[in-house]
This record gives sequence, C-alpha cells and structure tokens, in this order.
Amino acid sequence: MPGLHCGGYLHIIGASRILPLLLFLVGFSFSITADAAVVKMSNSGLCHPPQSSWYERTKNYQAFDTLEACLGSGGELPAGLTRPSLEGSQEQLSEQLDYKRSAFGHGWDDVDGDCQDSRAEALIATSTTHVRFADGNRCRVVSGRWISPFTNRVIQNAGDIDIDHVVPLAWSWERGASEWSQEKRERFANDPVNLFPVELSLNRSKGARGPDQWLPPGSQCGYVVRVVRQYGLRPKSSEAAWTRSFLDDCRN
Repeated sequence: MPGLHCGGYLHIIGASRILPLLLFLVGFSFSITADAAVVKMSNSGLCHPPQSSWYERTKNYQAFDTLEACLGSGGELPAGLTRPSLEGSQEQLSEQLDYKRSAFGHGWDDVDGDCQDSRAEALIATSTTHVRFADGNRCRVVSGRWISPFTNRVIQNAGDIDIDHVVPLAWSWERGASEWSQEKRERFANDPVNLFPVELSLNRSKGARGPDQWLPPGSQCGYVVRVVRQYGLRPKSSEAAWTRSFLDDCRN
C-alpha cells in the first residue's frame, strides 16, 4: 500500500510582473482538461480539489484550473490530504482527467426537500442516539453518537466526521459508472447504502483509491465485498485478480 507523505507547499516570491508568468508555467505543466472541476482556494488559504470532503461546502473561494496553480499561489492542502493520496499512480491520474464530480450531481442532494441533505440524513440514520441540530436549524446536524465502521471508534462531534462513499465516485467512473445515466449516477452518489460515517483522516487518506490500494484498519473483508459487488461495476483485470486472492484469504 502506498505510504508516501509530502510536506510543505510551493512558495513563489518575485516581482509582480514575474509572478503571473511563473504561475502560468506551473499551471501549464500540470494542466488538465478544460471541463475538469476547478480547485477551490478557501478564504483561509486551503486548496480544495474535488477529492476534499469540504469541496462542495466551500462556497466562497478563488478558483484555480489546477492544484499546482493553487499551491503555487501560496495555498495549502487541507489536513489529511497529501499529494500522493491525490495523485496515486500515473494510471489513476490519467483516469481522473475524464472524471467530473458534476457527473454525479452537485454535492449532497435533498431529494425530499426537507432541507436535510444526504449527509445530514446519513448522520441521522447512523447515529446510535438522537442527534442534535444547530440552534434553530434542523437542517444541520452538530452532534450525535456514531461508531466508525472502519475502527469502531465512537465519534460525537459531527464536524469530526466525513461521509465516505464506500465505492468511490471517481473510482466507479472508469469501471462502468461513466456509462450510466446522469440520474443513476446521482442516485448512486446519494445512496444511503453507500454512505458510511467515518473519521476525517481515514476518508481523506482513502481518496479515490480502490481496495487494492487502500483498506480500512478493520472489517477489511466486508469492505472489499461491498466495493466490488454492490453496484455491478467492472474492476480492471489486475484489480479482479487481487480481489480474488484477497477474498480467498478471507474465506480461509
């Protein structure tokens, strides 16, 4: 499993006329397709790529075409995200060029129009006690009692939780989801069966990686079965071979 870490960020200092040129060169060398999602720099200076759990919740931001351009302007990655976890192998990186988060809808959906979106409803459904909402606002869950399926750790602050797509959206794209209708992809992205409340750090370390490159600390066999069988997706031949071997070990 990958275990690389990357600290720090690119810091550019120069005259006002040089800086735009340097940023252009950095952005050009790491350019992605024009229709890919932008990277959002929040008011606090954090660069949120689409893999960030705060991406959809970041409403006030400066947009950058690439992560490199955002970092080059002085931004930093959010806690829990590293360059290796975002980039993965070169094959994964090339796959992500075609993937668009908007193909799965624009963030969490509120199908029944009760102001509680899929994240809120997942928190309500999985809490082992009654949840508490923000004062005067039954749309946002602030506390409850959740047991992480990855570690069995008890979490009480909703702000410490990411709602994990057990089957990652970007991973599913190249394994069949790109052929689905927009409606089916949006249902998939908001399917309660595919939404787990987990620790922020675990979800961000996972990113868009499949089970052959990332496994949770616990319940690994059940996790792999969910990922490869739940939606009829088609893993690549090397992934299928890894899965067969892994599940054989689980049975033994």
